[in-house]
Amino acid sequence: MSAAVLLRFCVLVLTAALIGTVSVQPAFAQDSTAEQTQDDPALLVADEVFVENEERLVASGNVEALQGGIRLSATRIIYDRSTDTLIIEGPIRITDADGNVILADEATLDQGFRNGLLKGARLVLDQQLQLASVEARRVDGRYTQLSRVAVTSCQVCGHNATPLWQIRAKRVVHDQVERQLYFDEAQFRVLDVPVFYLPHLRLPDPTLKRARGFLIPTFHSSTLLGFGIKVPYFIPIGRHQDLTLTPHLSTKARSLGYRYRRAFAYGDLEINGAISSDTLKPGEARGYLFAEGAFRLPRDFKLDFDLKLTSDASYLNDYDITGADRLSSTVDLRRVRRDELITASLVHYESLRDFEDNDTQPTIIGDAAIERRFFPAALGGELRLSAAVHGHYRYSSIPFDSADADLDVDGRDVGRISAEASWRKRWTLAGGIRAGVTTNLWLDRHMTFQDNTSVRDVARATHGVAVELRWPWERTGPRGQRTVIEPLLQLGYVSGQRPGNPNDESTRVEFDEGNLLSLSRFPAADRREHGGTVAAGLRWMHQAPDGWSAALTIGRIWRETADTEFTRSSGLQGTASDWLVAGRFAHQNGLTLSARGLLDDQARFSKAEARAGWSNNRMDLGASYVLLVTDPDEDRLEAQSEWSFDGEYRISQHWSTSTSWRYDLVDRRLDRVGLGLQYQNECVQVDFGATRKFASSSNLEPSTDFDLTVALKGFSTGGSAKEFRRTCQH
Repeated sequence: MSAAVLLRFCVLVLTAALIGTVSVQPAFAQDSTAEQTQDDPALLVADEVFVENEERLVASGNVEALQGGIRLSATRIIYDRSTDTLIIEGPIRITDADGNVILADEATLDQGFRNGLLKGARLVLDQQLQLASVEARRVDGRYTQLSRVAVTSCQVCGHNATPLWQIRAKRVVHDQVERQLYFDEAQFRVLDVPVFYLPHLRLPDPTLKRARGFLIPTFHSSTLLGFGIKVPYFIPIGRHQDLTLTPHLSTKARSLGYRYRRAFAYGDLEINGAISSDTLKPGEARGYLFAEGAFRLPRDFKLDFDLKLTSDASYLNDYDITGADRLSSTVDLRRVRRDELITASLVHYESLRDFEDNDTQPTIIGDAAIERRFFPAALGGELRLSAAVHGHYRYSSIPFDSADADLDVDGRDVGRISAEASWRKRWTLAGGIRAGVTTNLWLDRHMTFQDNTSVRDVARATHGVAVELRWPWERTGPRGQRTVIEPLLQLGYVSGQRPGNPNDESTRVEFDEGNLLSLSRFPAADRREHGGTVAAGLRWMHQAPDGWSAALTIGRIWRETADTEFTRSSGLQGTASDWLVAGRFAHQNGLTLSARGLLDDQARFSKAEARAGWSNNRMDLGASYVLLVTDPDEDRLEAQSEWSFDGEYRISQHWSTSTSWRYDLVDRRLDRVGLGLQYQNECVQVDFGATRKFASSSNLEPSTDFDLTVALKGFSTGGSAKEFRRTCQH
């Protein structure tokens, strides 16, 4: 064999060894990767290369071997063809395309490089996890056995530096096919102080995304449940589904949480729940079940569902699962195309409020609708045709109000069929005035059951027409600023009078920018506005060249006759509505402001909401305010006014804090307070949280909760350690 042929053969064999030593890909990908790498051009660079007796190739002095993203550097390489061994003298550094690194003082490998010995070996997996050992032995091209090992993801600078944490073990075996690390006689240390000992331990290496085993535990303390610990256990089931079981053991409760996930070719499914036994309700089995999924069906249909069940009204609050006081389970089918909309939904409501009876609330609600639009050449404009079916059901069968008060009938059930045809067209007049006309025809049939106070069957035909004028003015400045002012005016008329069907759908009316120019501001078809109306408004928008923008909308409605179905807080009572005022502001420095309110003639707000936010690289702050006046027609006997605040602030590269507050201005008390503190670096993340919840209902108890989570980075269960990696200063 010539020296050139021997040299090329040595480099190719050496490259195969590097792949077998460093690769952390699965077995089915490993062979193809090695084959592809060996087909790449190989290069061996050294100060001196020579052949001894046509059997030994020696490369010495700044030796580097490169092929297909694999790089090896060493002081000297000797390949002996007679014994099929490769001797590498260090310091040795082997790096693959994924950033995995092997460091060693010297190495001896056999033919195929499936077996061999590396002395003074140090492995760095995925640029995160460091495994330093006295020696490492390759076995069957799959396993790397390290003896007398120290494992950590903390940055270690200098020989005497002590990492924040480390795992010392007599032996560690890295299975590169399963991507697992097996420890024998493992000792966990913090600042080199032994904390606990485990005879055997298994952890996933940082490249494995789904591995069976325990996840990060959470220590939890609650005034309701006592002190306890949550230890999730993850179970992969094939490539497309998994199960996580989370035992929660505390001084006052025993609970088993679960989460099941599955990915399908056309959708996904997730189920969350828990089964609990505690001292709050002795002898009772408690729990909850949430299931949600989304699927793509044939013919462009999409199916979504979100199901929620709980054993009792206070369980979700006691176990801090959700703060919702009503649960809605929904199944939704829809198809959206350019000129067509088809929807169908089924909703089940469960109230957790102590003053609401689920038997007398509309509990099961079904809706189906179809809408299509056409552009007839003969008429011009746009023609829309739609049909809808609605029904809701109460569990109660009492056909009157058993509470003997001005409330809904206990057992009233309602069905409705509606159809609508509308035509609209727009023109541009002289001076840039935009004019438009809209005509509507509604056909409705209402059926009421189990109600002695209402007519059983009501049908009606209603038509409406609206003429709209807009006059947009635009000004552009020399520096690029842009201002738009647009006055709005609409004249509308809806025929007929209100039939005798009860108001069982449109009990809550919102007056905002979206329905300022609508012919009816009721949210459902069981109520429509009748008679003549005039709507006027003004819109202003400004875009500044230095990045800030602002907008303001002011509007009001006048009607021919007052509508008694509008409640006080709707802002639509009387012949003249309250003033609608809405505005927003945004600045490039991250500041955002938005507000909306209904202002009466005495300059008092009947309804208002505002939100402020400030976000940049170091903080994310938000505050909101809500005001609702007393309104017996909306079952609100007391005014509601509260403000809330939530924020996160990054104190330094490693420290961050968060908080959330909610304050009831009417009762002058805190409703909820939360504080959080987080520390993370390249090898650890510590999260601490404290929450105080104050009771706002007689079926809930106030509670104080503390949570502590410590995650070791560098393993796949603890998150990536790359983002906070430091650089040693020499």
